[in-house]
Amino acid sequence: MSEATHPNKTPTRPDFATVVELLKPVTWLAPTWAFFCGVVSAGVVPSGWQWLMAAAGVMLAGLVCGTSQAINDWFDRHVDAINEPHRPIPSGRMPGKWGLYIAIICSVLALVIAAILGPIVFAAAVVAVALAWVYSAPPFRLKRNGWISAGVVGLSYEGLPWITGAAIMTAAGAIPDWRIFAAALLYSLGAHGIMVLNDFKAVEGDRQMGLKTVPVQLGTSLAAKVACATMIVPQLVVIGLLLSWDQGWHAVGVSVLLGVQMGLMVKLLKDPKGYAAWYSFVGVTPYILGMLITALAIGSIVGGGA
Repeated sequence: MSEATHPNKTPTRPDFATVVELLKPVTWLAPTWAFFCGVVSAGVVPSGWQWLMAAAGVMLAGLVCGTSQAINDWFDRHVDAINEPHRPIPSGRMPGKWGLYIAIICSVLALVIAAILGPIVFAAAVVAVALAWVYSAPPFRLKRNGWISAGVVGLSYEGLPWITGAAIMTAAGAIPDWRIFAAALLYSLGAHGIMVLNDFKAVEGDRQMGLKTVPVQLGTSLAAKVACATMIVPQLVVIGLLLSWDQGWHAVGVSVLLGVQMGLMVKLLKDPKGYAAWYSFVGVTPYILGMLITALAIGSIVGGGA
């Protein structure tokens, strides 16, 4: 009889569905969107082989994100056994060291794909994969400090994919325009605030486990104010840059979207713990739309040879 006919038998290897669950494809939206913004900001209309390169880049952005999820779940398996025992590793559906093996395989595969796509893409992938490991793995385990961990995630989910997308559309070996790097960095800084709000969902558990997230360190009220300021200030800088680049209508668009965010923040600040998850769902939409408008502005400059 096959292993599947023995429901109580511990599996020796995970099935495909469990591997997919470990890699959490739902979390890939943020880096793939940032990658798309990078492609747009390069100011190049893809043609021929560039479509294949772009498709490979999307796969790379998702794979790196999935790799980070696998790494995190492996090194958090003991905590998850208490808080979220249904997850693939603590539930036993991902037996033995398969979680670690998958994290290593995905890391290598991501670097191989990145190397094929060019030196700038490879460099960005090296940084992203390295951050994924030091974020969760001892002795570094950067996630223990919320200030550092939120910055690492913001850079990995927004900045590096953006630069990767632009690099793939840029001439082989060439470094993307400096304005692309500026936008990628600023939106990475803004994402720090988004990541801080994400930590509101487990304040008590993080406090008990000794994880010094920003809400644990500052309290939910002050942490929410810091998160809002961290999201607002980089976008104000983006607006200023757009105006200095004679992209007035794009600056207006980002300003309107920032105004929407600030309106939603009023509700968030009334009850940070109660509305943090709500804002992460509703408030992030105008943020990422602003990313696209900024990318379109830069693309029009770079594509026009300015």
